[in-house]
Amino acid sequence: MSSYPTLIKPPKEPTGKSAIEDVLELTHLEDINPNLFTNTRPLWHPPGARGIYGGAVIAQCLAAAQRTVQPSFTVHSMHCYFVLNGNADIPIIYHVERVREGRSFATRTVQARQRGAPIFTTTLSFMREGSGGKKLVEHAHHMPDVPFPSDEQPGEDLLRGANSPFVSQRIDILNNDSSRPYEKRTRQWIKAKGRISDDGGHQAHLSALAYMSDSYFIGTISRVHKLWRYSASPASANKKEGGGKLGITPETVEKLKKLDDATLRRMEGMDEDIIAELRNVDVKDGEVVWKLGMERPEIGMMVSLDHTIYFHSPKDFRADEWMFTECDSPWSGDGRGLVHQRMYTKDGTLIATCVQEGLVRLKQDAPKL
Repeated sequence: MSSYPTLIKPPKEPTGKSAIEDVLELTHLEDINPNLFTNTRPLWHPPGARGIYGGAVIAQCLAAAQRTVQPSFTVHSMHCYFVLNGNADIPIIYHVERVREGRSFATRTVQARQRGAPIFTTTLSFMREGSGGKKLVEHAHHMPDVPFPSDEQPGEDLLRGANSPFVSQRIDILNNDSSRPYEKRTRQWIKAKGRISDDGGHQAHLSALAYMSDSYFIGTISRVHKLWRYSASPASANKKEGGGKLGITPETVEKLKKLDDATLRRMEGMDEDIIAELRNVDVKDGEVVWKLGMERPEIGMMVSLDHTIYFHSPKDFRADEWMFTECDSPWSGDGRGLVHQRMYTKDGTLIATCVQEGLVRLKQDAPKL
């Protein structure tokens, strides 16, 4: 058995490309089958998560499908289902099925497999550029008036880890004091680290957008309900590997608690609600525990079930420049929740609309004896 988590030994030398291009690089297994691809490098397992970052599989499926269509076709929709947690220690094989080749549209399905079992499946539709005609029906949702991202470098991201290929800056939740969760809007600026090379064309930016579209997406529900959202235990029961209540180690919680509010606000992935949560917990005997009287309802399990992206302007943005995202949740119930997301360029162009449904279960009270 190989000592590295890819089918083929990953290259050691730097490529000179952006971090997100390296993360999403695929190896074409054309000598076996022209429709087979695999991840060139190990995929990211976020601290405390149950498996690999879902955005990576979304993006690599898109990248694989894009390599099987004519250059004049661009993706306009992508409908995905998460089937099983991905294992960062096992290679992923992507199988592309060429469902339809039309004059204006092409359809692909991609299945991601590990050890022969499907972990993810998606159907994508591509449209030939310019096939909509000269006369068009046009409108677009306007980007809200929000503060531009800061030029100040963010602090270390202790929640997401140091290996993330993108950066983000959160904006305070709109209508955060409302008693109606569906009125709230979670907002952030996001972009890929470094500069995406010209070699990948617009397809590289589309894959990068797909990767980032999964950032804190289903977590919107826990934020608008002000739930204690880092309680879901990761696959490992070892506390040193992320088995604490936060889904991150108790040691990390202690580090965060020692920082002042101003320092915390500069950190990626941080917002006022998380800061308030940190002030209401302690670490005792290696466990994260609530201070007396400060308990909140806790997330017992929160995972994505499906993910849809509608690409509106596939060539009108750069994923290595700031993009604004706004999320809202129209509904949650029966252990599930639904979230909508709109993504804009910095100048206000709507470039994508996303929808995600996820499993959202609260930690249940222990049965009384």
